[in-house]
Amino acid sequence: MAKAKAAASRRLKTVRKAAAKPAPKSKQASKPKTAVKAKPPAPPKSRTDRPIQLYYWPTPNGWKISIMLEECALPYVMVPVNIGKGEQFEPEFLAISPNNRMPAIVDPAGPGGKPISVFESGAILQYLGRKTGKFYPRDERARVAVEEWLFWQMAGLGPMTGQANHFLNYAREGNDYARKRYVDEVHRLLGVMNKRLASYDYLAGDYSIADMACWGWVIGASRMHDIGAEFPHVKAWRDEIGKRPAVERGFALGRALREQQNADPKAQEEARRVLFGQRART
Repeated sequence: MAKAKAAASRRLKTVRKAAAKPAPKSKQASKPKTAVKAKPPAPPKSRTDRPIQLYYWPTPNGWKISIMLEECALPYVMVPVNIGKGEQFEPEFLAISPNNRMPAIVDPAGPGGKPISVFESGAILQYLGRKTGKFYPRDERARVAVEEWLFWQMAGLGPMTGQANHFLNYAREGNDYARKRYVDEVHRLLGVMNKRLASYDYLAGDYSIADMACWGWVIGASRMHDIGAEFPHVKAWRDEIGKRPAVERGFALGRALREQQNADPKAQEEARRVLFGQRART
């Protein structure tokens, strides 16, 4: 019995001694280590690092896009597509524009940050308008007005002026009916435009992609009709837009290329051969 009490007493003393010892410092309680700062993520490439590629030749359809890019201050590089030499039929271009027509664009910073190609000038204008939020309103009522006049140009003013130009300047012999038919239709369209601009400063109320789409074609139509005498509101609109710095820059893009081609009779004849009489290519 005495031995058992002695053993119990020794165990109790051992427990008390252990309890009396201070607990060792944990690693967390030791001097804090200096935190390692993570490297900041690399900044995304700016727009200037990834310019839009504009496949272009100086024509009314080409001017639409060069003007829009200038108006939006979007960085871009021009990739000339000499339609008089048939460069629009190159496989590399057809991969972007299967209709073998310019303009077309490749935007390296497309939706989701991935590249996208767009062909058809009207579609490009809408895409750039959505991308930048400029000249293409988000309000549905205002957007409808812009689209009405954009498609009016795509379906009417552009094709009719182009056909009139063809019969006036290229197919002159024995085409009196065709010449009159298209010149008269351009006259009718200018009348529609003149009535609209009698009540509005711009086609859709505010300056928009609809005005950019029509402006270059009115330049061409001005050679067929006396705009100042017959359509004064169209003339005032044309002249005012033409003074915009972005329009001046977009209109001037590639001018020397076309002037050089027009000054060469052989190049003119080659362009006539390439541009007219096209049929499906299998």
